[in-house]
Amino acid sequence: MAYINSHCKATDWTRPLHIATEGGRSMAKRFQLSKRIFINNIDSYSSKYIAKHLSTCVDGESLEEDEGAEEENEVSRKDKDGHDERLQVVGTVRNKDKEVKGFALEEYSALSRDELLQCLMKCDVIVYNISEDTEVIDEATWAISALHSEIDHFRFPKIFILVSTLMTWAMTRPADPDDPEVPLLEDDYRRKRSHPNFKEQASVEKLVLKLGKTKKSKLTTYVVAAGLQYGMGEGIFHFFFKASWLGELSSIPVFGSGTNIVPTIHVYDLAGIVQNIIDHKPKAHYFVAVDNSKNTLQDIVKAIAYELSPEEVKKEDVNITQEIAQTDLDHLSLNLRIEQVLLRDTFNLHWVCESGIIDNISRVVEEYRQTRCLLPIKICLLGPPAVGKTSVAAQLCNHYKLHHIRVKDAIEEKMKHLEEMLQCSDGDSKNDDVLQGAQELLDSLKDCLSQNTEQLDNQNVLRIIREKLSSKPCRNQGFVLDGYPTTYEQAKELFYDEDMEQRDSRSKLPTYNTKIIPEYIFSLDATNEFLKERVLQLPQNIAEEMHYTQDEFLQRLSTFRAENTEDKTVLNYFDELEIHPEHIEVSSTDDSENKAVIKKIIQVVGGAKNYGPTPEEQAEERKKKAVEKDQQLIREAAERELREAEEKARMSAQLEEWNQNMKEVKKQESELLEARSLPLRQYLMKYIIPTVTEGLVECCKAKPDDPVDFLAEYLLRNTLED
Repeated sequence: MAYINSHCKATDWTRPLHIATEGGRSMAKRFQLSKRIFINNIDSYSSKYIAKHLSTCVDGESLEEDEGAEEENEVSRKDKDGHDERLQVVGTVRNKDKEVKGFALEEYSALSRDELLQCLMKCDVIVYNISEDTEVIDEATWAISALHSEIDHFRFPKIFILVSTLMTWAMTRPADPDDPEVPLLEDDYRRKRSHPNFKEQASVEKLVLKLGKTKKSKLTTYVVAAGLQYGMGEGIFHFFFKASWLGELSSIPVFGSGTNIVPTIHVYDLAGIVQNIIDHKPKAHYFVAVDNSKNTLQDIVKAIAYELSPEEVKKEDVNITQEIAQTDLDHLSLNLRIEQVLLRDTFNLHWVCESGIIDNISRVVEEYRQTRCLLPIKICLLGPPAVGKTSVAAQLCNHYKLHHIRVKDAIEEKMKHLEEMLQCSDGDSKNDDVLQGAQELLDSLKDCLSQNTEQLDNQNVLRIIREKLSSKPCRNQGFVLDGYPTTYEQAKELFYDEDMEQRDSRSKLPTYNTKIIPEYIFSLDATNEFLKERVLQLPQNIAEEMHYTQDEFLQRLSTFRAENTEDKTVLNYFDELEIHPEHIEVSSTDDSENKAVIKKIIQVVGGAKNYGPTPEEQAEERKKKAVEKDQQLIREAAERELREAEEKARMSAQLEEWNQNMKEVKKQESELLEARSLPLRQYLMKYIIPTVTEGLVECCKAKPDDPVDFLAEYLLRNTLED
């Protein structure tokens, strides 16, 4: 059954009307508010952004040379009668439950071919994108063929644009065999050769160009062969962005040699090319949609990893992975030098990333983060010793997939790194100064650890924590800073930003680094008596490990109270930055896992801003739920069997009791009947039986014709005599 969702009410004024004129002649006059654009699968990656871009465009907008046209407000996009002049976008959706509201006038799902043809006939421009989904190829072939067969019934001219892929050029020979640096051009499309797995796409391209030559006044066709698309959350490159963002792999793999030249284009630049074709109606009918870059796959992956991940890039020869489909691997293996001359000479493009993904990697990564809502959550937990900061921090990190930053752990991690560096030096005299500095830092950190918390003002410790906060994993996912900083001065030095001070020297607020400053400050607190009682309940070995022995704990608690009674406290520092701490009182002795505290913090912070559970975690969770369900079914079956056995035993006991009762009743009835029948038998034996016997004897003697009548008369006669 067809599904149509209309977000705006389309009127008949968007279609041409036939009206009579003087002299009896008729003419087609178009009262059109704006062009109607059809795009297939507007809930897929690139089709969605092509549709979103076109829905913001005014018909003919790209014909204007004014660079300030992009700054027009909504009023300028309406005509003198107040009608919205923006292009009207309609299209099909693969998943009708997936929201694409906001840019599509109408959405269609599960249409029959006849219904789809009716929709296409109402549109000025039909855009079919076959660059993402091979299942659309048959539909695109049918669409252009069906439109061509109805060309004589068109009430207004139509434009058909096929967005294809450069994989149809994959096996094309170089422009100059002697000089592989010479790129191919759009005019070479007649001699292009397709990748073996993309011959169907090449056939559709030929069909579209062929059918567009018959009646150009009625149907004009174009083909746009797009490079690998990127931007706005990513499509084919998503694996590399996700792997780099998560930081779970030891290295980011580059499939194949990685030296292949990969032609690319930002998805909004591709949308701009489609817009220009609609506006300019160029004489050329085949366009190559690529940016000006000539980047190799390895360079692209390195740029992504450098921006998002601390890991190295590693070449890896594989055919397929769980994350990447074979079609995407084919795209990533493309090695093609090609330039877009017609785009520069024909169109008025406002490029988003003209120089390519590497030169614009910061912008592309920011688009990726914003589009997928992969925003870091930065939390700082403060409070007295034994209030439960570390326990709460660990649970928050597990809930939000954040990085737990403890001063002791950070120092130990740095010490381990320094020791490994010194061991690998092998007495290299060229780096004596570096090794000497590493040894001095290692000694200083060991001394810091031996003094427990007394040396936290050490500049080396501040630098280590700052490095940790600035690390890419913390900048990607976020962190929970556990119990640090403890003083105003520590906070000021830790989050200090020299660059910001130079840019905003007049500001009265403390200068801070926006990239590492926590967004949420939670101050956990409890009474001294509560904290002492909690420490007393700890096992001796744990108390010693955490330095919560009586003397150490009381000293640390006293130091904390003293540092938080003055005006210049660490909480005052965050207050001055308008990052107001949330105060949470810990008072429940029954809540050892601090569930109430976790609940309050989650209410303030909100939901997670990451990928959520991994496929392995989801599979493990499904497995766990399946086991729990099976166990529940087993328990229910056992309980049911027990109930049935108990019911059967109860029914058997009741039946046995019933049978015993019935036997007793029958016995009593028999005895009662016996007792009641005795007088009657005696009467019969005394008065009736003798007379009947005599009557029978007389009857035998007389041998009458009717013995019964004789016996009756005899009994009657003798009865009367008695």
